[in-house]
Amino acid sequence: MRRKYFRTLDFPLLGAAAAIIAMSLPVLRSASAGVSDDPYHFIVKQTISIVIGLVGMIVVMSINYNQFARFSKWLYLGNLILLAVVLVPGLGTEANGATSWIRVGPLSLQPVEFAKILIILTFANFLVSRQGKLNTFRELIPCFLHFIFPMLLILKQPDLGSSLVFLVILFGMLLVGGVRLSLLFSLLGSSLAGAVSWVFLNLKFGVPLPIKNYQLMRLIVFLNPYADGKGGRGFGYNVIQSLTAVGSGKIWGQGLGQGSQVQLNFLPEHHTDFIFSVVGEELGFAGSIFLLLMYFLLLYRLIKIAQNAKDMYGSLIVTGVISMFFYHVVQNVGMAIGIMPITGLPLPMFSYGGSSMMANLIALGLALNVNLRRKKIMF
Repeated sequence: MRRKYFRTLDFPLLGAAAAIIAMSLPVLRSASAGVSDDPYHFIVKQTISIVIGLVGMIVVMSINYNQFARFSKWLYLGNLILLAVVLVPGLGTEANGATSWIRVGPLSLQPVEFAKILIILTFANFLVSRQGKLNTFRELIPCFLHFIFPMLLILKQPDLGSSLVFLVILFGMLLVGGVRLSLLFSLLGSSLAGAVSWVFLNLKFGVPLPIKNYQLMRLIVFLNPYADGKGGRGFGYNVIQSLTAVGSGKIWGQGLGQGSQVQLNFLPEHHTDFIFSVVGEELGFAGSIFLLLMYFLLLYRLIKIAQNAKDMYGSLIVTGVISMFFYHVVQNVGMAIGIMPITGLPLPMFSYGGSSMMANLIALGLALNVNLRRKKIMF
C-alpha cells in the first residue's frame, strides 16, 4: 500500500515546485543584499517558511479531501474571522499602507494568503451542492454572495490585489462547475465594462470608488508610466525601473549579485513584488524562460490532476488552486514587464514572504491529495 501511495505522487509537479523554490533562494539572496545588513536574514526566514509549508503540505495530503466538505460551513466562518482579526485595533499590523498582518509569536502572518485556500475549499463544496442550478444569472447570485463578504473584508484592509485573486478563483471554478460559457462570458464582459465605466466616471466627474486613489493610479499608470503627473517619478517609477532592469539583462543576464538596478536599489520592492525583474536583469532571458517553463509544467500537471479527479469536489478544489497560481504568475510577471497593473501580488513560491510560501505549499498539498485519491481502489 505504501509503495502504491508513493508511486501515485505526481513527481513532475513536485519537481517543478522544487525547481522554482531552489531557484528562488539564490535570487532572493542577491535581491535582498541591499535590504538588510545581514545577507542571510531573508534566506533564513524563507527557509523556515518552506519547512513549515512542507509540513503543512504533508498534513493536508494525509487527510482525505472529502472530509473538508463536512466542515465547509465552519471553514467559511473561520475564514471570515481570520480576515476580520487584522482589522481589530491592536491585533492587526500595517505594512505598505495595508493592515493585512497579525503577529503570532515571532512570526508575522498574512491571513489573506490562507483565506484563498479556505475560499477554494468552501466554494467547491458550495458548487457541488448546486449542480444543475447554475443556468441563470439569478441562480448565480448565491455564488457571488459566497465571495462578497470575505472580499469586503479584504478591501477594507485595503488589499485590492488579493480581492482580484478571489474574483479569478470565482470565475475559474464557475467555469468548471457547470455554468454555461455564454452566461459566464456575458458576466465577464459586463463586469469589465462596468469597472471601466466606473473608473472613467471617477476620473471625469469624481464619482467615488471603493478603493484608495493610490490603488487606482497603480491600476492605470502602467498604460503610460511617464504620464503619472511627475514625469515618471511618481506612480510610474516602479514600472520604469522594472522595465529597465528586465531589458538590461539581455539574453544571459548580468550575473547574480551584478545587476545595477537591484544592487543599487533603483528597483523598489525587488525581493518581493518585483523579484521577476531581478531574474530578468541578473539571469537574463534564459533564466526568465526557464522559470516560466517551470510554472507552465506546474500548471499543466495541476490541470491533469483536475481532469483525472474521481469526483467534482476534487476537480473543483484543484481548479481553484490552478486559478490562484495562474493569476498570481500572470499578474506578477506582467507587472514586471509593464503589461499588467501594479497590484503587489507575490510570485508563487519565489517572492519573499512566509505566509505566501506556506499557503502555496499547502495548496499544492491539496492538489496532490486529490491526485492520490483518484482511484477508489487505493482507499
